[in-house]
This record gives sequence, C-alpha cells and structure tokens, in this order.
Amino acid sequence: MKFISFLLSLVALLTISCKNRISKQVPVTSDTNTLLWKISKKGSSQVSYMYGTFHMLCKDDIILSKSVDEAISNADDVYFELDLDDPSTMLSAMFFIDMKGDTTLSQLLSADELKRVSSFFKDTLSTPITMFQRMKPSLLEAFLYPKMLACKNSSGVEQELLVKVNAANKKVYGLETIQDQTSVFDKIPYSVQAKGLVKSVDSFTTGKKSFAEMVTNYKAQKLDLLSDALDVDTEGLSAYLDVLLYDRNKNWVKKIKPIMETKNLFIAVGAGHLGGEQGLIDLLRKEGYVVEGVK
Repeated sequence: MKFISFLLSLVALLTISCKNRISKQVPVTSDTNTLLWKISKKGSSQVSYMYGTFHMLCKDDIILSKSVDEAISNADDVYFELDLDDPSTMLSAMFFIDMKGDTTLSQLLSADELKRVSSFFKDTLSTPITMFQRMKPSLLEAFLYPKMLACKNSSGVEQELLVKVNAANKKVYGLETIQDQTSVFDKIPYSVQAKGLVKSVDSFTTGKKSFAEMVTNYKAQKLDLLSDALDVDTEGLSAYLDVLLYDRNKNWVKKIKPIMETKNLFIAVGAGHLGGEQGLIDLLRKEGYVVEGVK
C-alpha cells in the first residue's frame, strides 16, 4: 500500500485577498444531498468553499464536478485535514503511530484474540502483525480498508483533489498536524482500541457490507446518512466521538475563521465532519456564516 493511502486511511478514523478577481458563479442549492458547500458572510466580499471527502475509494468512483474545479479556481489557499503537499507529513507519521511506553498488542489481547488477528493479517492482508505490535490498534484498522473495496485500483478523494490543486498552483495547508491526528488515539484507552480491532477482524464480512453502504451513500452525496453512520457503535469508539470528531471540528472552525476574513479558501475534510449538530456546517452557521449547498 502506498504510504499516502495509509495516511489517508488514518484520517478516516478519524491566500491573498481576492477582491479584484472575477469569480465564476457556482450554482447554489437548498438540497442537503451535496458534498460542496459555499461559505459567505453578510458584509464580507470573501467566499470560501468546503468539500466533504472520502479517504479511500475505487479510483473510478471518484468523480469531481465542474463546480469543485471552479471552487478550487476561486480559492486563494487550500486546506486539507493534513498538509498532503508536505513530505515531512509522511515522514513524521512514523514517530507518532506507536503506543506510548512499551505497550504492545500482545499485552492487550488474549492469546486467542491475538491468534485470530495475526491469522487475519497474514492470510487476508498478507501483512505479518509482528511488524506492527506497537502501533496504536485503531490505526492498524487502516490496513483493512483496501480489502473492503471491490477493486484493486484505489485512491483517496484528497489525492485526486491534490492533483487539481497543484495544477491550479494553489498553496496547500493542513488544519492539523499528523501528531494532532495520531495523538487522538492516545486519549482513547489502548485496550478499547484493541478490542475494536478484534471486533473488526471477526466481523470483517459484515464490516465490508457496511463499508460498501457508506460508499454508496457517499457517491449519492447523502450527507445526512453519512453523519448518522457515526452514531452506530461498530468498533466501541462511539463514546469517544468528542475527541475523534467534535473537538477537532471546533478547533478547525477557530483556525479558519480569521483566515476567511481576508482570503477565499477551499477546505476539504472527511464528509463525516460536515453534517450533524456538531458538524462544520452547523458550527459555521452558529458563527454567523451563511453555509449553502452547491450542486
């Protein structure tokens, strides 16, 4: 697996003023079945856009609309969850993916559980678990995602967006660092993560069907159904949605608010961060922004 794809899987678990630019008109819709959202504010000439991504899909399933191209073109700067254009992002990940202390997976699981996980990684994923004994268990689940896809040629929506962003010569930034993202899994007991990994391995067939349903909903741009899926406790992590999603959403809004005062941004984050009462759309509206769906 390409390491950039692995980084995008981890995410799954988780600007000069443009007043003189002639902006292309992007059609606005009241329909919530969309992944692209226009952000504006009364009394301000700045217009930003926010797009919900999916961190791993079959490459042929990733179709970006003309409206997305125009939103990127209108932007001064681009923000992903991570700065995917910075090589140090990938390099530094290696320093933060392991559990703190001397904790290993074998200490968190029974002999039988460890045997089941090891066999699955060896037989299904062709990856010896012994190489990743110290990795945070929730991050180990990133290895499962490519096997859930009904294709061999996978990609992330972020990767495809990055191609367009670079072609448009836009500066790329990250809303957080890889250390920020991986440290989230230091706030969730490693034992809980380990049990979640076992459950994901044991219920892989069922999980594959659920993943396929999420992909279907994403392709149909059903943002409400994607948000509802977060409330289903499939890995035992639903009690930690504050640290996994909601706190991060609030931090991101704090970061982009002052920037959007003087710059037009294109913001691309996992679609699960957009909807719901604590999603980015509602948080931005509470801050006085007009957030409208775009076709």
